[in-house]
Amino acid sequence: MPSPRRAWAGRLGLLLAGIAVGALTFLVALQVRAGTSGDPATTASPSATAPGPRTPEATDGASDDTGAGDTEEGSADDAAPLAGLTIALDPGHNGANAEHPLTVNAPVPDGRGSTKACNTVGTATDGGYPEHAFAWDAASRLTQRLTALGAVVVLTRSDDDGVGPCVDARGRFPQEHGADVLVSLHADGAEDRGVRGFFAIVADPPVHEAQGEPSAALAADLVAALGAAGFVPSDRYDDAISRRADLATLNHAERPAVMLELGQMRHPEEAALMESEDGRERYAAAVAAGLVAWAADRDGTGSGG
Repeated sequence: MPSPRRAWAGRLGLLLAGIAVGALTFLVALQVRAGTSGDPATTASPSATAPGPRTPEATDGASDDTGAGDTEEGSADDAAPLAGLTIALDPGHNGANAEHPLTVNAPVPDGRGSTKACNTVGTATDGGYPEHAFAWDAASRLTQRLTALGAVVVLTRSDDDGVGPCVDARGRFPQEHGADVLVSLHADGAEDRGVRGFFAIVADPPVHEAQGEPSAALAADLVAALGAAGFVPSDRYDDAISRRADLATLNHAERPAVMLELGQMRHPEEAALMESEDGRERYAAAVAAGLVAWAADRDGTGSGG
């Protein structure tokens, strides 16, 4: 039989051994818990020590050579192809011109050393729908479309109830308002009801450099877009582009400038189209498409660039 002192020592040894095992178990538990807590300060990322293949999710938005950033930028450009451009729209004539003959008939500089009338009343359909109202409505619809495409739009007149402005002021408008381009919206009124078709007008010979090739290129893109939209081009001018020296609006412009005669107001079918909201929306859409094409060609990103 062991002595009391040996028995006590044996029990003390067992107690100390139990305490040591418990402490070790506790420490192991703490280590395991720390390794699974997800705390960035204490947990190394598996990819940091053992890089593996990058998944599509891992490369989204990455600024590496995958082209992800280029795709996002391209999408933004596609959504706003006219961003950075200021476009001047000139709705032809004005609603109160007929009531102020002295004002609209007053002579103003024509841009080539002579004079012409400040403005005119414009034409109308046989049903009485006036050119000034058509031009204003089409310009308003066009403004909404161009703004949605990223452009800043400035108009030579703010409503369809005023007089003027005079044709020389309309021509100076783009450079005075920081615009990159001028499009003047009109409709023609040939006496012959059988004449139909849209056409563009450019200043010829040019007074300013922008009235030469830059304006001709703008006219070509607008004509192409109107034709692609199903409108009939005039057969009275080569490529549906008229070249004139007597239009002060074009002569005074120092930016690419085109006057669009969007159709014939006395041709029954074209008159009906102009009188309808759907028709005016179609005109606005086509002109907007032409300006998008012109902007792409101008920047060298279009098919013609």
